[in-house]
Amino acid sequence: MISEVRNKIKFWKNTDRIGPDILGTYWRLFFKSKMIKLCKKKFGHFADDADFRPGAYAIGCSQISIGRRVVIRPGTMLHGETDTLKDSIVIEDDVLVGCGVHIYVENHRFIKLDLPIIDQGHTEARKVILKKGCWIGANVIILPGVTIGENSVVGAGSVVTKDVSAGVVVAGNPARIIKSIGNE
Repeated sequence: MISEVRNKIKFWKNTDRIGPDILGTYWRLFFKSKMIKLCKKKFGHFADDADFRPGAYAIGCSQISIGRRVVIRPGTMLHGETDTLKDSIVIEDDVLVGCGVHIYVENHRFIKLDLPIIDQGHTEARKVILKKGCWIGANVIILPGVTIGENSVVGAGSVVTKDVSAGVVVAGNPARIIKSIGNE
């Protein structure tokens, strides 16, 4: 039992992730100065005025970049862990991220009918980029390889499977352009 506790503490300290299941570091997210210090250590880039709130998850932190004035809200999952990309998720400055947003850079393979999906590995990782000033609504899912354009809006609950151009509003499953911003 003592060796299990020791191993768990070592894992918490050294793992490339942040979230409620990493108790050894999770408590730091509740204190601004401790959160900043932890995130600057864990993430590839974490701006001085960014915020990673309790209840959010990040896997593969060292491959994730978070810009100025970005808040990662509770329930958000940044799944950036990959063996093939140095930078897997890039969130530029002034991006609004709603609660419960999920971002993935890989997916499970499912090409063989005679082999359980759990044994088929993953697809090739593809970078996700959230450009400056965009707004990602609550409970949005962003799939591998997607770029959200500058100052675009993704409506709550949308599933984004393709790039979103700058200055548009998209929504739905799969997300489609609803309108251009500035054209009332």
